[in-house]
Amino acid sequence: MSIPVVFIDGDQGTTGLQIHQRLQGRTDLKLVTLPADQRKNAASRAAAINACDIAILCLPDDAARAAAASIEHPAVRVIDASSAHRTDPDWVYGFAQMSTDQHAAIANARRVSNPGCYPTGAIGLLRPLLDAGLVPRDYPISINAVSGYSGKGRAGVDEFEGPDAGQATPFQVYGLGLAHKHIPEIQQYSGLSERPMFIPAYGSFRQGIVLTIPLQVRLLADGVTGAKLHACLEQHYAGSGFVEVVAMEESKALGGLDPRQLNGTDKLRLMVFENAGHVLLAAVFDNLGKGAAGAAVQNLDLMIAGI
Repeated sequence: MSIPVVFIDGDQGTTGLQIHQRLQGRTDLKLVTLPADQRKNAASRAAAINACDIAILCLPDDAARAAAASIEHPAVRVIDASSAHRTDPDWVYGFAQMSTDQHAAIANARRVSNPGCYPTGAIGLLRPLLDAGLVPRDYPISINAVSGYSGKGRAGVDEFEGPDAGQATPFQVYGLGLAHKHIPEIQQYSGLSERPMFIPAYGSFRQGIVLTIPLQVRLLADGVTGAKLHACLEQHYAGSGFVEVVAMEESKALGGLDPRQLNGTDKLRLMVFENAGHVLLAAVFDNLGKGAAGAAVQNLDLMIAGI
């Protein structure tokens, strides 16, 4: 079998740079990027994407749609790291641990949409619990999350690390129109029948995410407890090399959650807290790791294995 050619379109953004760094030096693939003077040349980009085996799109949504539309060679396979195709039924969702058949679906797909960073945590917590019937699909879900400023892309990095960094707001809740673009993605792939409320925020740290979902035990199915929710998550992710479920006794001993604790890794850490009829589901992960570049490389490896 010949070595697959992998083209990164948009290797200068936060996600593209991370993917490029992870793939440099690998001998099981040939990595291709465009010179600086050709990155915005439509003809050069179209030629590169049609000459590769797998393209990774690290572009704004409209540019990702245009890049995907420029593909004429039927053998070209694509991983889109933007949000352009995440709810498109013709694209396979690239969260391999989401369900038992997702690994194979990604490995055999021609079009894969990389999950959003926040949805990775929300879906990772909710999907197993909804599928098992432990949380009703019409539960009024609220999701609160804070990400490092790299989640804004280069604009966020410039804001906090550029010449005017001292003027950056140290903590900011956003998405106050309650219509964040991740909401349809979270609803679709978690299996919720009702639109969840999602309140995101940025903090004055470069990368990392803490995401929490509060639940009222009285609104859950009869007999459901935090321990049952935890056991469901533990069973679903048993043997996963990328998702770990922290023991409840270990979680109970924690005094806080540092969003940076898994930075530099591709892991997703899930926790369940319970007290007095309240349950808190929590996820910690690197928004540039499992939440972006790490997930893209995981999907690429599955697709290469499927060639």
